[in-house]
Amino acid sequence: MGKTYFVTGTDTDAGKTVVTCGLLEAARLKGLTTLALKPVSAGCHQTESGLKNEDALALMEAMTLSLPYEQVNPLALEPPIAPHIAAAEVGVSMTLDRLVGYCRGALMRKNDLALIEGAGGWRVPLNSREMLTGLAKELNTPAILVAGMKLGCISHALLTVEAILRDGVRLAGWVANQMDPDMSRYDENLATLKNMIPAPCLGVVPFLSDTSSGRVAEYLDISTLV
Repeated sequence: MGKTYFVTGTDTDAGKTVVTCGLLEAARLKGLTTLALKPVSAGCHQTESGLKNEDALALMEAMTLSLPYEQVNPLALEPPIAPHIAAAEVGVSMTLDRLVGYCRGALMRKNDLALIEGAGGWRVPLNSREMLTGLAKELNTPAILVAGMKLGCISHALLTVEAILRDGVRLAGWVANQMDPDMSRYDENLATLKNMIPAPCLGVVPFLSDTSSGRVAEYLDISTLV
């Protein structure tokens, strides 16, 4: 069985899906077999075959294995709000055990690299007692952090790293994703994070008008992951 990682971000819209798809493409270009999961998604749209999430669909397009949508995104919620609030609103029960079971079932498919994409940042509740990122610990899966490069990114990134490590999860690496093309002191912020995050930088993705997986993969180095 291949390597599995949990992809998290410094915040909502930090670029988790864009970077995850880029990592999947970088692996494909090396001839590796990949799969990706989005266990929980909020902000889904109705289709003829049920609720679908754009991020989950993007992961399905980027990975090499073919899985049913329900395996990639077992808990799809329509309201575009925090998942535990969305679940309560539509009467869905979300538990860590349930999600661990879904993920383990999907990960039985033989692969070289599997990526599990979280929702929002690191501290996202599943319910009143459990966090979504408990998946990383239960599955013994190291984390990859996507740092959205914008004003405030240093504090957001370092606090997230601190939380990951405090939860007993290994940080396998991080990716800087430039969200603001006009960010003041971008180079200095990036240098600070490279100096202070105790894990390899897997890539620096500049602000791109074309965020296709092939374009993003050009800026990523997965050599330490596989």
